[in-house]
Amino acid sequence: MTEDLSPAERYAAARKRAAEQATALADFREMYDFGLDPFQIEACQALETGKGVLVAAPTGSGKTIVGEFAVHLALRQGKKCFYTTPIKALSNQKYADLAKRYGADKVGLLTGDNSVNADAPVVVMTTEVLRNMLYAGSQTLLGLGYVVMDEVHYLSDRFRGAVWEEVIIHLPESVTLVSLSATVSNAEEFGDWLDTVRGDTEVIVSEHRPVPLFQHVLAGRRMYDLFEEGEGRKKAVNPDLTRMARMEASRSYNPRDRRKGKMVREADRERERRQRSRIWTPGRPEVIERLDSEGLLPAITFIFSRAACEAAVQQCLYAGLRLNDDERRARVREIVEERTAAIPDEDLHVLGYFEWLEGLERGIAAHHAGMLPTFKEVVEELFVRGLVKAVFATETLALGINMPARSVVLEKLVKWNGEQHADITPGEYTQLTGRAGRRGIDVEGHAVVLWQRGFSPEHLAGLAGTRTYPLRSSFKPSYNMAVNLVEQFGRHRSRELLETSFAQFQADKSVVGISRQVQRNEEGLEGYKASMTCHLGDFEEYARLRRELKDRETDLAKQGAAQRRAAAAAALEKLKPGDVIHVPSGKFAGLALVLEPGIPAGRSNGHRGFEQHDGPRPLVLTAERQVKRLASIDFPVPVEALDRMRIPKSFNARSPQSRRDLASALRTKAGHIVPDRHRKGRAAAADDREITRLRAELRAHPCHGCDEREDHARWAERYYRLRRDTQQLERRIEGRTNTIARTFDRIVALLTEMDYLRGNEVTQNGKRLARLYGELDLLASECLRDGVWEGLSPAELAACVSALVFEARVGDDALAPKLPSGKAKAALGEMVRIWGRLDALEEEFKISQTEGVGQREPDLGFAWAAHQWASGKGLDEVLREADMPAGDFVRWCKQVIDVLGQIAAAAPSVSGAGDGNTVAKNARKAVDALRRGVVAYSSVG
Repeated sequence: MTEDLSPAERYAAARKRAAEQATALADFREMYDFGLDPFQIEACQALETGKGVLVAAPTGSGKTIVGEFAVHLALRQGKKCFYTTPIKALSNQKYADLAKRYGADKVGLLTGDNSVNADAPVVVMTTEVLRNMLYAGSQTLLGLGYVVMDEVHYLSDRFRGAVWEEVIIHLPESVTLVSLSATVSNAEEFGDWLDTVRGDTEVIVSEHRPVPLFQHVLAGRRMYDLFEEGEGRKKAVNPDLTRMARMEASRSYNPRDRRKGKMVREADRERERRQRSRIWTPGRPEVIERLDSEGLLPAITFIFSRAACEAAVQQCLYAGLRLNDDERRARVREIVEERTAAIPDEDLHVLGYFEWLEGLERGIAAHHAGMLPTFKEVVEELFVRGLVKAVFATETLALGINMPARSVVLEKLVKWNGEQHADITPGEYTQLTGRAGRRGIDVEGHAVVLWQRGFSPEHLAGLAGTRTYPLRSSFKPSYNMAVNLVEQFGRHRSRELLETSFAQFQADKSVVGISRQVQRNEEGLEGYKASMTCHLGDFEEYARLRRELKDRETDLAKQGAAQRRAAAAAALEKLKPGDVIHVPSGKFAGLALVLEPGIPAGRSNGHRGFEQHDGPRPLVLTAERQVKRLASIDFPVPVEALDRMRIPKSFNARSPQSRRDLASALRTKAGHIVPDRHRKGRAAAADDREITRLRAELRAHPCHGCDEREDHARWAERYYRLRRDTQQLERRIEGRTNTIARTFDRIVALLTEMDYLRGNEVTQNGKRLARLYGELDLLASECLRDGVWEGLSPAELAACVSALVFEARVGDDALAPKLPSGKAKAALGEMVRIWGRLDALEEEFKISQTEGVGQREPDLGFAWAAHQWASGKGLDEVLREADMPAGDFVRWCKQVIDVLGQIAAAAPSVSGAGDGNTVAKNARKAVDALRRGVVAYSSVG
């Protein structure tokens, strides 16, 4: 090929090669035994020229290579690089990878509860740690050249997403930002924002999956392709699946069915039975065996329930499933024993170690947040090594952990989102199935969805074919953020900084479209105004009178209806058991006996919690023997008792005989009574002075005599309707503009009221609050200020602090949590009272928890477990009493330790006296008391 080039072209090509070889990228590429993809090269080249980058690419595509190049550049240039991740497990994994590549002396780790070589030039950390460093003005930031934000799409997370934006906004301008994201549909919009707040940022989007993904549906004994084969055209859903779904949706055979007057023929029934016998949801062991026979293992099966993940492993063990030979079993046992050597035997028994090991030896495991971190890490290691081939996992596994598989199985396309069972989104489907296909190992990846009753192939095709995963900011100012910003920048500059957030950027961008619509509407209003012009006078004034008259008549009609409803409700509240009434309307109109008068208007505590009632809902027995709970809609007019009857004590509303006897007695007693007809009163409009005045003005107006009056009125009606719509749009613009800054203003006003801020000055109280991070930062600060935790033992303090971090997975008001007695119980009660005071203040300053701002009520559900563990009780006893999985227990303990560390740092500023430091001293003791056993030996992070 080079022979065809001219001498000048050969010289130019040689110079280009020499220039490329002199770059940092050339050195970096030699460190890998595979070639880089075009998107990786493009991103690395942009980084080397000094630009920031946003890389959006599918899971498993190798976008972390770009982050590792930032590490390489930092070391080459003698600068620091911070590599941030959203979760500790991912930080641990990245730390191990980088330490292996660059040496343990050059790489450090900082998570909430661990510090390893923190002064190293490369430090892996959770995003919260970096945020806290920025607010504290940490010396560790000196010499920082690069920050890698892995899984940056986490800023959509409604609980923690704000941290990512805080870091991006507050990083020094000299720092180059590397943002790595899953495939998002608005990467360009996010890139535009990064360009605005961070300077020159290159956006690199790659839709290409290095390992192609094939979609399947497993129904009965057969695995179907989701899409028909075909090139160069839009993928069509497999017609076999469509036919099966249609057949299942059709009504099953019923011997009473008639077809054209005849019984359904036996041949039709037999054909239907044969077809239905081919469709069922295969069991979990059956699915794994099927995947094994097809050569589709290793596989991750996503089940949206921890208990179901554990149950799936047990089902496979009971079915006698074995995926490992003797040699692999021995290797598994060797690795497991090595990794768990530090755990005492008595704890292993409590943790279900032997059942877990049995599954691992057979190549089967669960993976979820309820597991001990050490156990989870062993599962991850064995899976990557190919020693575990079937993992049953919750969706938390999809969040960045490096566990690629050949296949991914989804049991259902519905999951519990904390409030209700909802369909998974296209973004969630993409994230989950992104694990399928191991680069450099598999030629193709496979996503398998199990057939379920009511399955829709078209819905699945929509999930599989859509790449809609928009990045939506969840940024909201907090109390801690407010005092830290004011301390560093003052109120005015802080406000300006918050207006640069991605949340405000998105809100302002949406306003642009609404503003254009307002402009178009205003042009339309001018046209309508011209069309309703009348030669006899001011038709706009005439139209206004007509509208005022119509509005007044409507208002009076509504008032009349409201008065009638109120009168009807008042009459219902007077009813007593045994009253005979005539139900005026509705399905159950007619004679009825009141069995129970119902609940008055307001709130009542029902089986679903507090419920709102518009009025009484009497329980009645109708003359037709039906027992029904009536509603206010059945009583459009007031009702009075026609007579009274005694209800036998033996009456049972569920007994047909009881109902029949009492209904018969009712008809005998009152069947002959004719109820009085309710007479309508005189309409309020007839005597209303305002209506009389408006009608007189209308008749006297010059335009009233115009021949084209109704034509003009139609244009006027359009004018007023469009003006009303325009005013609504203007209110929307007003509501979206400066929303973040307005929330900040309300927070600052509350903090000023509570003496945390005085203008641009942060008070001593504010300085304490600045050191407390977390959802209940202000509550923690107030507890320190009021001395609520003074005199508590370390175990009692741990119990109280647990209420600041713990949140029960499922709200359950039925049982009050068990609490430690004595001082701890009194302190917890005082914490709840302080929260009540703060809640009232937030309401006064219009700070709403529904908007993600404000203090939730402290949850006391972990107080007993934290107290017992800090008191030295055994793991078996604590877990049994807490009724909590070991993984959850460890995670909550670590979060309590994290907040105790913050309290230890903040508490000395309470007072200069030695007394004020007892909380700090006991907080440090509580940390030591909690960090033992399973909490201490849960790996490096």
